[in-house]
Order: sequence, then C-alpha cells, then structure tokens
Amino acid sequence: MSLQREDIVLRPRFKKELDQPNTAVIQLFADAKKTQKDYVIAIIDDHIFLKLPTAKQHFWSPQLHLEINEVNHETAILHGLFGPNPTVWTMFMFFHFIVAGLFIGFGIWAYSNWTLKNEYAIQVGIMLLMVIIWVGLYFAGRIGRDSSKDQMHELHDFMNKIIKE
Repeated sequence: MSLQREDIVLRPRFKKELDQPNTAVIQLFADAKKTQKDYVIAIIDDHIFLKLPTAKQHFWSPQLHLEINEVNHETAILHGLFGPNPTVWTMFMFFHFIVAGLFIGFGIWAYSNWTLKNEYAIQVGIMLLMVIIWVGLYFAGRIGRDSSKDQMHELHDFMNKIIKE
C-alpha cells in the first residue's frame, strides 16, 4: 500500500512492504545518519526515529517512528507512525487527564448535593467549563496537527529517499 500525500494527515500510520531484508534497510538509515545533517536519526534495534533538527522544530513538530520487521531473508515490512514530540504528547495527555478528573470530581459533588437537596449549580457550571476546555484541547490538537503537515511530508519524503522508493 502506497502512502499518498493526503493520507498522512488523515491516517498518520502506514505500512509498506520492502523488497530487501530489514537489516539492509536499517543499515541504509545508519549510513544516512553518518552522511547527512538535515535530519536527526536515532536507531534502536528495529526502530528508527526521524526528527527535524532542533533549529527547525516548533512546538507541534512531528517525529516519524519506523519499525522494520523481517518477513523472511529477502523482504521486510515497514510500519510508520507520525506523532508529536513525546514531551508534547505527555503534556497533552496530562491536560486531558486533569480535565476528565475534574469533570468526574465535580460530577460526583453535584450528584451528592442534588441527592442532599443542596445547591449544585456551581458544580454543574464547572462541569460545563470542563467540557468547553476539552473541546478547546481537541481543536488545539487539530490545529497543531495541521500546522505540522509540511514537516510530516518532509520526513516522509526523506524516508522514501533513503529506502529509494
């Protein structure tokens, strides 16, 4: 299955069958790591991480994680995943967790006040605020993903250049 330019934004995962063993493909990336300075290449076993250098990165800059699995001695399968910087991803998930936790906490508090026939408007208001914040986080993530589209294409093109596709 080939990856079209439009597919990167809609489906940040992809898979390719390669007509060379995984060790040869990994060696191509190891050679590129030594001969070029435009991208940061990290290799750990069958995993390869492609990033832009720090000077070209912005808050939403993606990285491309490749996993190259051996099928047999002549072919391999490349699994690719575009994702944000792990620090940004962790922070974003932390914010989602905090918002969800506050929503549940205020929901329990509102239910308790409701069953005790006390006022609970403030708790419901804060729950609505948490929903609005969650929607804001969702759109911030979408804007970030869209702002990094060109860099995703750049990393994908660099990967194709190395594996000569």
